[in-house]
Amino acid sequence: MAAALLLFALALVVIYTTRAAFFSPLALVVVAAIGLAALLLQLRLRHDIGEKVRAPLRLNILGVLLALTAIAADTLRLGGNVMQAAAFGAVACFAISGGVVLRALRKRTS
Repeated sequence: MAAALLLFALALVVIYTTRAAFFSPLALVVVAAIGLAALLLQLRLRHDIGEKVRAPLRLNILGVLLALTAIAADTLRLGGNVMQAAAFGAVACFAISGGVVLRALRKRTS
C-alpha cells in the first residue's frame, strides 16, 4: 500500500512537471530517489521474504549527499558541471543500490 502511494507520488511528479523540467539533472535525481524509496518501502513491508535483505547504507548516504550537493550547486550557481556530476553520481548510487536489493531478492526466491 505504501509503495503504491510512492508510485502515485512519482506519477504526480511526471504529470504535473513541464516538459522542459525533465531536461534538468535535478529532476532525474528526484525520480531516482522516489523509485528507490518505493523499493525500500516495499522491502520493509513484505513479510514473505524470510531473511532480511538490506540495502547498502553507505551507498544510499553517498547518494543523498550527492543529491544535496547537486541542489546546492544549482541554488548557489556554482556551475553546470558540478551540478551535473553530482546529480549523475546520486542517480548512479540510487541505481546501484536498487540493483543490489533486487538481486538479493531474486536470489531469495530462486
